[in-house]
Amino acid sequence: MKKITIIDYGLGNIKSVQRAFEVSGANIIVTSNYKDINESEKLVLPGVGTFGDGMLGLKKLELIDPILDFVKKEKPILGICLGMQLMLESGNEFGINYGLGLMKGKVIEIPNGSLEGDIIRKIPHVGWNKLMINSKNNFILNGIDRDDYFYFVHSYMAVLDDANDILTTCDYEGFEFVSSINKKNIYGLQFHPEKSGKKGLQIINNFINL
Repeated sequence: MKKITIIDYGLGNIKSVQRAFEVSGANIIVTSNYKDINESEKLVLPGVGTFGDGMLGLKKLELIDPILDFVKKEKPILGICLGMQLMLESGNEFGINYGLGLMKGKVIEIPNGSLEGDIIRKIPHVGWNKLMINSKNNFILNGIDRDDYFYFVHSYMAVLDDANDILTTCDYEGFEFVSSINKKNIYGLQFHPEKSGKKGLQIINNFINL
């Protein structure tokens, strides 16, 4: 059984993510120890909170370099919600903060629509939404189609420099945002698969079996 490490850096619903992976049959370790990260076959970076606090938590625990070293070995890593956002180069939540830089792009606030003259969107975006799947064939989306719903809770969104890194998008009251990303061994989900029922568990199972 493959060893999968969930990184605990003080933010996020770690227990929910852990239970979802265990239900899917994974051998899970929850840790903030760099040795466990180095010895793992796959990494999961969850998170709920602000971009700056997320990076500060990783920095205080001296986990940034171990994560970067892990990715260089081309082993799979999955970011969930804030964890996905931290994979990018920067975020502008409460000032500009540098991210892990695993993928080129930035994190900005979801526009509420007031400056565009259209409907006013409620921020944060909370609730269930469908994924708009692009043409990129990816194993992590195996068994997922356009009629499946996933659970979101976020006020900020990822903007990727390279459209080829975008797996799926979502429409939120007329505004399209990135909902999942991938580049080589790096995967990110803006939604919470651990809170998204059977289809969320399907994506978790797909990651386990990459």
